[in-house]
Amino acid sequence: MGQEIEALAKFVAETQLEQIPAAVRHHARRVVLDTLGVILAGSDRPEVSELRKRLVATAGRGATIFARGWQQHDPRTAGFLNTVAGRAIELGEGHRYVSYQGAMQILPGVLAVGEWAQTSGREMLAALILGYDVGARLAAAMTTRPLAHQNGQAALLGAAAAGARMRGLNAADTSRAMRIATTLVLTPSYNNAINGATTLNVAGGMSGFAAGLAPDLALAGFTAQDDAIEEALGKLVGDGFKPDGLLAELGTRWEITRDWFRLRACCNPIYAALDALEAALAELKPRPDDIDRIDVATFAFAAAMRNPDPPNYFASKYSLPHAAAALIVNGNTGFNSLNDAALQNPAIAALRRRVHVVEDPALTAAAPRLKPARVTLKLKDGRQTTQTCDSPRGDCLNPYTEAEISEKFAELTAPTLTPGGSAAVEQAIERCEQWQNVGELAALLRGHSRE
Repeated sequence: MGQEIEALAKFVAETQLEQIPAAVRHHARRVVLDTLGVILAGSDRPEVSELRKRLVATAGRGATIFARGWQQHDPRTAGFLNTVAGRAIELGEGHRYVSYQGAMQILPGVLAVGEWAQTSGREMLAALILGYDVGARLAAAMTTRPLAHQNGQAALLGAAAAGARMRGLNAADTSRAMRIATTLVLTPSYNNAINGATTLNVAGGMSGFAAGLAPDLALAGFTAQDDAIEEALGKLVGDGFKPDGLLAELGTRWEITRDWFRLRACCNPIYAALDALEAALAELKPRPDDIDRIDVATFAFAAAMRNPDPPNYFASKYSLPHAAAALIVNGNTGFNSLNDAALQNPAIAALRRRVHVVEDPALTAAAPRLKPARVTLKLKDGRQTTQTCDSPRGDCLNPYTEAEISEKFAELTAPTLTPGGSAAVEQAIERCEQWQNVGELAALLRGHSRE
């Protein structure tokens, strides 16, 4: 097995929370808050609710499903269901420099295993930070296939590492759990997204499942080949694997701080175009009926999200014309703006046809260092303006404020928690290092539930 993989496993198993800088731990607590809010909001999606009903019929116990009713299941299934819920609304955080949505695919499994094993909040936070670091580094080392979505790939191995940390596995067994988990790595297609195929979220959910399963397989005595990770990421689900940079600045560059949060309820690559459109709207101040057309030039990955007629709620998250039209009509692109009603709104449907998206090769060449867009807004009276955006708000280069993240959490949890519940949960997460048991979070959620 590669010495780099063994070093990562040792890093996960042996790094103490005190060795992680206070600023990193603080940022990780904000990631916990943000991710939990997204899970709670996504738990109300119809397909998520129906899946929960079907799986709860055979429920075990030990870990809480973060949804109305607060039922319990075995930690693997609870982690799976909570990850699927969080993936359902396209609002979870992600990494700025690689295709990797670590928190949503790692935290649910960590919370489920932690509640079941009665692990402390300190270990929960350490497992999230360390597992996130491993997954991001593996994602950077692999050459992804063009059509392969990141759900269930490097993040799944990060989840396995985090689950091993929660179970107290040593370095050798952590390595084995990670290598065993390569048999669970998936290859979902990006085409699922623009076609509205919610099965994409099941692939993300499997990371939550793996966080509970992989450590148990290692503890049960299952084995894996020495180069399982290199083979899986380099030859099976990926097109190459370069381990040279895996350990670069390990323990000093913390990947969880190199992320971005989302306030717009849509796919992150189209954020720059929406930021530029907001600037254009602020300058010309048009009514929807005043707009003649909107021309968007952006990098290739974002330009692919150009369908003006998304077939369902999930597909609408990957439609730049739809998000732009909803921004104009509703005034924002938050969770309550890009909802089911927006998809049926005739004013938004009409505006989608006036949004024209193309790739600009020069902007593509600037990605991923930049994620740029150029927007030209033309009005029927002849006025027009062109605005550009190189780095959208929300990422580590141009972050949202903590107050904005708190406001998002309050909005997402309003249907689930009592008026004071959101603030109480936020305060509790800020002091999560004092939790004796991760189950304190579930107890608090039950205590502030609207049901």
